[in-house]
Order: sequence, then C-alpha cells, then structure tokens
Amino acid sequence: MSAGDHARWLASAQAWTEEQLDQASARALASAPPRLAEALRYALLGGGKRLRPALALCWCELVRERAGKPDRARELARPAVLALEALHTYSLVHDDLPCMDDDDLRRGRPTVHKVYGDALGVLVGDALQSLAFEWIAHGPHGAEAVRVLARAAGAGGMVGGQVLDLESSAASESGASIDADGVRAIHARKTAALIAAACELGALFGGARAATRGAARAYGHALGLCFQAVDDCLDVTGDAATLGKTPGKDQRLARGTLVAALGLERARAEADAQAQRARDALARLGEPVPPRPLDLLELVLQRRS
Repeated sequence: MSAGDHARWLASAQAWTEEQLDQASARALASAPPRLAEALRYALLGGGKRLRPALALCWCELVRERAGKPDRARELARPAVLALEALHTYSLVHDDLPCMDDDDLRRGRPTVHKVYGDALGVLVGDALQSLAFEWIAHGPHGAEAVRVLARAAGAGGMVGGQVLDLESSAASESGASIDADGVRAIHARKTAALIAAACELGALFGGARAATRGAARAYGHALGLCFQAVDDCLDVTGDAATLGKTPGKDQRLARGTLVAALGLERARAEADAQAQRARDALARLGEPVPPRPLDLLELVLQRRS
C-alpha cells in the first residue's frame, strides 16, 4: 500500500470520526442545558488530528483483517473512537484552564474558558469525561473497555501525569530542575497512557487475543512517548499558525521537557528511539509487519503541528 493510500485512509478515518462525533453528541446532549451543549460541542467538534480515534480504528481493522473478517471494523470500533476523543478533549479543556496551563489558543481557536468562562470550562470537561465512559460502555466488551480507559485516564495515567507536570513547574520556579527520567515519567502518564489505550481498545474491539493486545499497547506506549518528544521540540521550533496552539508555553510555565533536560538535538533523537521501540512492538505480530501502523508512526515522527 502506497503512502498516498495511507493518507487517503487517514483522511477518511478523520472525516468518519467527525461525522460520528457530531451525530453522537447531538443525540447525547438533546436534554442538556443549551449553553452547556453549545460549549461541549464547541470543544468536541473543534477539529484536531483525531489521532487516538484513528489508532483505535487502525488496530480494529488490523485484527479483523488478520482474522479474515475485514467487515464491520468501523461499527465495532465506534464506541472506542467516540470515547477516546471525548476523554482526550476533556483533558485539553481542563489543561487550558487558568488554574492549569492558562492558555488562550487550542486547535487554532480560542480555548473553551476564553469563550464560555472558567466555570463552564470546568463543567464541559466534567461532562465530556462522563460522556466518554457512557460511550465506551456500549461496546461489545464494555466492562473490560471501561477498565482499560479508566486506567489510562486516572491517577496512574493522565491525571497523575498532570499532577507530576504541575509539580515539575513548581520545582522549576523554585530553582530546581527535572531530569530526563522525570520528564519521561510525566510523558508516560499524561500522553502515552491514552494513546496506548487507544491501540489496545481497537485491538480489543476487533477481537484480539492477549498477545496482540499486548503488542498494540506496547506500540501505543512507544508511539505516545514519540509523540510527546516531538511535541516538546515543536514547542521550541513551531509557530502558532502551524501548531494551532501557543508555542513557547513550556518555557513560560517553567515546565520540565525533554528539550530542557537534554537539548533540542537529543530530544529529537529520543523521538527516533521511541519510534524504533514502536516498530519493535509491531514486529512481535510476525511477518508481514502491518504497514498502516508504521505509516501512522511516520506521520507522528514527521509532524509539524
């Protein structure tokens, strides 16, 4: 399959994800207060890479194809696709709040609290998190899927990573510094946990056995660390128009990053090393190595936004 085929697949997956999010949120919010529904849809339908849904769909398709049952992959992956993007969006809405990162720009638009106020920003995040678990529970492996998503979202995952991130900023402001291992611990929880869950959930909903789920999770974890290493570099080298968010935020918040700990070139080398770990995880599936996860990995490694 050519690079053009993969690009078309990704564009199709993104368009399908947008359509599903639009339809599902309209139904779910029919009885919500209108201002809350408006703000929640502003956050959820505000664009973005839709990487996590694409990864879930990719792994669901991969498992189904290898089992000789390529049909119904999108139908089966749909609960994971919806839930992952709702949970990811909740984390962005809360990260942007004045008590967290205090950011004005997200996905090329004013952040939710800038448009709707701080209080509604908190409540939009709360509602999105609840919606994520409502959606994931409708899948064919509801209880197990809820466990996977909750593990990625909670104290050992995204929330724990945000706490470590805030602590690193406070330490930096007092003159202390965070080393590369400390940064990696933040990245593993705050970013890689949910990306690993996206891959595992896609494999789970495709009907994968434990070994394939483990390979999907390992690939996703390494991909998440690669994604965040690239993100740290882009915060230094990117611009707001390309990134769709405020560059230089890490330095302004005295945040521990791989660039701060290692320098720009070694941070880029870290991204390359994590990409290789993702390739190694894919190799555990045997030959031929599936091309689409490799292509998604290259897109993460080469991204500019």
